[in-house]
Amino acid sequence: MRGWIIVILAEKIMELRKKNGWSQEELAFQMDVSRQSVSKWESGASIPDLERILKLSQLFGVSTDYLLKEELEDLPAVSSEVPDCENGMKRITMEVAGEFMENKIKASKQVAGAVSACILSPVVLIYLGALAEYKENVISEGMAGGAGVIVLLLIVGLSTVFFILNGMKMERFGGLEKEVFRLEYGVEAIVRKKMAEYEGINRIYTVTGVFLCIISVCPLLIASSLDASEFIQTICLEVLFVIVAAAVYLLILAGEKKSCFQILLQEGDYTEAKKLEKKKTERVPAIYWCIVTAVYLGISFFTQDWGRTWIIWPCAAVLFGAVWGIAGAFRRK
Repeated sequence: MRGWIIVILAEKIMELRKKNGWSQEELAFQMDVSRQSVSKWESGASIPDLERILKLSQLFGVSTDYLLKEELEDLPAVSSEVPDCENGMKRITMEVAGEFMENKIKASKQVAGAVSACILSPVVLIYLGALAEYKENVISEGMAGGAGVIVLLLIVGLSTVFFILNGMKMERFGGLEKEVFRLEYGVEAIVRKKMAEYEGINRIYTVTGVFLCIISVCPLLIASSLDASEFIQTICLEVLFVIVAAAVYLLILAGEKKSCFQILLQEGDYTEAKKLEKKKTERVPAIYWCIVTAVYLGISFFTQDWGRTWIIWPCAAVLFGAVWGIAGAFRRK
């Protein structure tokens, strides 16, 4: 199938270039590539990447479907909205897929950064609390607690704004994650090519993230084994937060990018069967994590022991697997 796509695309590029009366040099200039690149495209020795296919469609005034399909007649320009098939199932065009991948990959960095910021939000509060408790005449406990809580709420508030804005930006693509659809001819090959390009860096992100999670507790263990002062141990605890935040950033980035391609290919957690199952339990995660957040903030503010209450998060993450399994059991029943 990939070979046919390369041949079809090569013929279409040559045909449209000649139809416009351009030489290979003129097309290369407009595409901002070398003449050799255009020559390879037309000979089938290489295939343009997704961005250049989109640029070719705009330059020639045709749709990407025309460039990738076997039909020789011109096809009408494709709308950026997700159209419906005759049988009611949505059909995803190259334009929609390209726009979704571009927005999803950009959003993954913002989401990963916002989650990491939430993890780091108690760091200032813990540090100021340690100064007030272990260092005399530096800052009062009241001032430390007030300033620390203000910083924490500001970070959480800004992160929440990022989540909301990204959610609104991706809202029109929400049907791709929840509904069954079909890809237009040629789209799957482009998506798989893009996924292969990201596979190497995603693997590095995942391995590095897991490694950082494993070693994150090392500074605290070293300080404890050396009988370091409680202030030094508090600093090591903050280092733990920083390492975990970095690990979570990489893991979310890798996971979001991978899910971007899985959503379009309807693989992994986005198969047709799993989409139908998720519709029945889609509210469970939102309810669960809202309860966990409320419990965390309630216990932390009541005890003022922010240095220890963070343990609620890893425990909640482990417990979520059990909650999700129970929800699935009830769903099947």
